[in-house]
Amino acid sequence: MARFTGLLPAVPVICLAFMLSACETTGPAPDATPTVPMPQQPVEPPVRAVTPRMAAAAEALTKMAGLQERLYRIAAPLLINNTDLCKSSTRNLLGFTARNRYWYPGEYNEAAQIAFGMGERLQVTGVLAGSGAARAGLRRGDNLISASGKALPVGPNASSTVGSVFGPLVAKQASLALQIERDDKTRELTVPVTRACGFAIELGNADNVNSYADGSRVMVTRGMLQFAKNDEEVAYLLAKGMAHNILGHATSQRSVGTIGSIIDNLTNVRPDTSMLIGTGGMKAMPPELDAAADHLSMYLLARAGVSIDGAPAFWKRLASTYPATVLNGYVANHPGTAARLAAIDKAVADIKSKHAAKKTIAP
Repeated sequence: MARFTGLLPAVPVICLAFMLSACETTGPAPDATPTVPMPQQPVEPPVRAVTPRMAAAAEALTKMAGLQERLYRIAAPLLINNTDLCKSSTRNLLGFTARNRYWYPGEYNEAAQIAFGMGERLQVTGVLAGSGAARAGLRRGDNLISASGKALPVGPNASSTVGSVFGPLVAKQASLALQIERDDKTRELTVPVTRACGFAIELGNADNVNSYADGSRVMVTRGMLQFAKNDEEVAYLLAKGMAHNILGHATSQRSVGTIGSIIDNLTNVRPDTSMLIGTGGMKAMPPELDAAADHLSMYLLARAGVSIDGAPAFWKRLASTYPATVLNGYVANHPGTAARLAAIDKAVADIKSKHAAKKTIAP
């Protein structure tokens, strides 16, 4: 629940000033005993009662933050080490994400205060490993005050308006001076801009086993993260989504709007799960396009230092556990498993050959 505070009326303040000045001009009676002023105690804010519902909401947000942080960590080398292969999507990035309490709806607004200590200011929620922000020492939980001398927005619209401040700065400067608050102390950091593939990495708050790519974002659902046995398998999913984006498949299939609406929905703390009934309106990816994305994904993985040997086994296990008959699952939207595996095998052989010959790893 959002909490609103207003300004005190002006009249009582004027009256208080008048009384103080009167005390200064009127001295005590000649024989009066001076009164020793009592030290003023700071006014403590009222203790907020944490209801069981609010505690549960805070716990849910904490779990979500942990999953999102894991995705961000796994994605970092894929985004940073593949600028040569995603040229049309390469951007200058700050290398961190930030939100404030107003990003979360309803009871999750106050839960964000409990779980993360979020308030009016934007707070760093993730730092991309290997980015300029990470090298500068920016940490999750830091509150943002200003960038290159420009005050950063606070309050309900901060998340939607901060881009208008950061955007021009990142486009023109190799680094920016960031003023932050950490442990109630103000600090100054110089954050180098990071050149990387400009794809947002999102967590889908749903239990269906799926992953989505709409041209600018890659999303992995909570259910898929539970299915993946390790970070390597999560990397296979992220690389595949990046490859679809690089190759423009959502655009060529005219599915940007459909996939984008699914991603928008699943980023909510409480998504509308009715959108996941059936295939959610998504068209199945043609086998030749899917195979092309799988082929490219192997190069993205190899350049990011991820082992590609386990990729075929992962995709086979996914296809057998959640076949195309599971309509809200990944294989229903990507049914050409045989063509995909053949493309992966071909890419793996080429990558190993280039690696042995000490050639550049690129398709």
